[in-house]
Parts: sequence; C-alpha cells; structure tokens
Amino acid sequence: MELLSLLLGTVLLRPYVFVFLATYCIACSLHLGVKRTILFMIAGYTIAWLSEYSSIHNGIPYGYYYYIEATRGKELWVCGVPFMDSLSYVSLAYASYSMALVVTSPVLSRGPLYLLETRKLRNSLSTRILGAVFFVYLDIIIDPVALQGHKWFLGQIYGYPQKGAYFGVPLSNFAGWLLVGFLMIYALQLIDAHLERGGIRDYAGFQYPWRYLIGPGLYSGVLVFNLCVTFAIHDHHLAWTGVFIVLLPLLLLSSMLKLKRALPADGEALGTHLADFPRAVIPGVSGR
Repeated sequence: MELLSLLLGTVLLRPYVFVFLATYCIACSLHLGVKRTILFMIAGYTIAWLSEYSSIHNGIPYGYYYYIEATRGKELWVCGVPFMDSLSYVSLAYASYSMALVVTSPVLSRGPLYLLETRKLRNSLSTRILGAVFFVYLDIIIDPVALQGHKWFLGQIYGYPQKGAYFGVPLSNFAGWLLVGFLMIYALQLIDAHLERGGIRDYAGFQYPWRYLIGPGLYSGVLVFNLCVTFAIHDHHLAWTGVFIVLLPLLLLSSMLKLKRALPADGEALGTHLADFPRAVIPGVSGR
C-alpha cells in the first residue's frame, strides 16, 4: 500500500513526465514494437539511474549535484534519486533517436512525409552520435528551467554545490548528457539488433505511415513545454536564449527535409526500406 501511495504521488506531482512517457510508449511501440519499447524502458531507466547515482556520489558523469529531499515520502525515490527523474530520460532518449533518424534516413519525395529508414541506419554509429547531440540540446533547454523549479510546479528538487557557467548549470553536466545519451541510444540499438537476430519482430505500427512523426513530435513537445515554462516564470533572458539556440537547428532540419524530398532517391532507398520492412504501408506506392 505504501508503494502504491508513492507511485500515485509520483504521478500526481509530475504529471507532465508521464504524459511524455505515454507518448513515448505509443511512438516507440508503433515504430520499433512493443517488446523493444518495454526492454528499452528498463535498460534506459537503469542507465539513467546509474548515471545519476554515480554523479551525486562521485561527480561522474554530470559533475557533482545533489537532490533536495523535500518530496521524500510523497513520491517514489530509489536510493536517493527520484524515480520520475531517471524515468524521464527514456522518453527524451527515444525522442532524440527518432530525430536523428529523420536526419539520416532518406525521405519519400512524394506524398506525406515518410522516412525510408533501414536497419543499417537504425543501428548506425552516425545515428547514435547525432541522437546523443539532440539529447544534449534538450538538456540545454531543460536543465536551467528545472534548476528554477521553485518558481513553478516542479518544485526545487536539486542543486549544484557551485553555480555553473550556463545559467547556473556547469558545463560538465552537458558532457555527461552527451555520454549518457550515447549509451542509452546504443542500448536501444543493441536491443533492436538482438531481437531482430532472434527473429522477434513487431509489425503493429507498419500500417500507420505517420508512425515516424510521433517521436519528432515528442521532441518538439518537450522543447515547447520547457520554453513555455521559462517564459511563464518571466526569465526572458533564458527563454530567448533557448529560442535562439534551437531555432537554427530546427531551420536547418526543415531545409534538409525539403532538399531530401526534392531528390529522386525513391528507387534504391525504397527498395532497401521494403527489403527490411516488407509489411510497411507506404503512401502513394502501388499496392500498399
């Protein structure tokens, strides 16, 4: 009963985390399959929790920081780390991974936006590195406003022993996010590859051509949510800094998608995509 009470308190105190988590479950299940979604939730949470536990005790990988135990007894904590904090990494890592696939995958040049991803691209080093960079970009926006949790409904849950260079956040924090993002996305790739070698596939989402858009939508939603909170607490310096930080990459991504759609890449890319995902329903393709 106490555990159920703490879990309920975790949801009630951090409802937005679970909205993002539910979106992850839908997006990843339609994209990669239910089995991969569940396994990555477990593996991703474990990696995130270990990184946070290590940092609050050893300063690695984010640098030293501490949690303020104001909500202990009101929500679930795991060995000094709030359960919801490590869990939130899972949805952020998948969203970043899906954004990396948007950049690395060919795009259908006609009809609705459709990624011609392949298993090679899905599990490539370039996707892993780019996903880790997208992961850091999220934290550039999230961490400074979370550090001011006392000004909004998050509450003051953590702090740094010494004020960092970026709106109070030390630069070591971003180096840690790059490393952890890389490891989490690598774990997702290993899970996907391992299940594929074992013949375990999940085609639940292949009938929905728009399945690729939910992950990038989640990524955008996290950015917009945190920027809106930053404006709401009237930290306009931080808010406009965040806007200009993400504006250029988003404009470049938009231009890249338009360029890729203009290139006649459908033939070979479409064939490779269908060879890897033969049950995919592709808009505008005869018989599908």
